[in-house]
Amino acid sequence: MTLAQHALERLQAWPDLTAGPASCGTGRALRSVRDEIVHFHSNRDVDLHLTRQAIQRFHYDLSGSSAIHLVPGSCWLTVHLDCEADVDLLLTLVSIALKTHQTRPSAGEAGPTGCNFHRVTVLPRDAVAGG
Repeated sequence: MTLAQHALERLQAWPDLTAGPASCGTGRALRSVRDEIVHFHSNRDVDLHLTRQAIQRFHYDLSGSSAIHLVPGSCWLTVHLDCEADVDLLLTLVSIALKTHQTRPSAGEAGPTGCNFHRVTVLPRDAVAGG
């Protein structure tokens, strides 16, 4: 079982999430009653709709993680799953995303401009550390 499959299996057990096809057309999505929250695109790459406000609030912490890739202006972030700790990080961020989607006003943020699929190139951590 891949790390993404493991994360998907764990998240599908959450009562606030339902599974279906990703609106971008690639992979599986988990959604809350209001919004798509997570897109599983590959065995390692997961896009998370965190909202712009949450990304701004946690930007310093998010940008310090080698597992997280931010796209300027996007309300989605990409989590690259290399180890179990990355899965735990994803689950924590999904919990935050669920909370932000429940509390944000309907007219607040415009709908997502689309996930980060094909907008993020993830390099292996060894290449980043060595270069």
